[in-house]
Amino acid sequence: MIGFGDQIAEPRCSRAGCGAPATSSINWRNPKIHSRDRVKVWLACDEHRDFLREFLLARNFPVAVDVVGAQLASVPDGIDAPAPDGP
Repeated sequence: MIGFGDQIAEPRCSRAGCGAPATSSINWRNPKIHSRDRVKVWLACDEHRDFLREFLLARNFPVAVDVVGAQLASVPDGIDAPAPDGP
């Protein structure tokens, strides 16, 4: 967690109650309210990557999964858009 004067902590999984080290970035957006260049990011451990991805896909949100630290400029329209060189 980031605080005043604190160091940036190791990235952790966004799944409620998990807290394991994150290995993937799940990039997504809600196309009803976000433009293509609005990228929201959840972090996921190996165990919860598919769960979080499926949660977003069930809501018809465009999703691109990549490694932690990779930054996407946009999430294109379409379901489960692959990230360049991503998992």
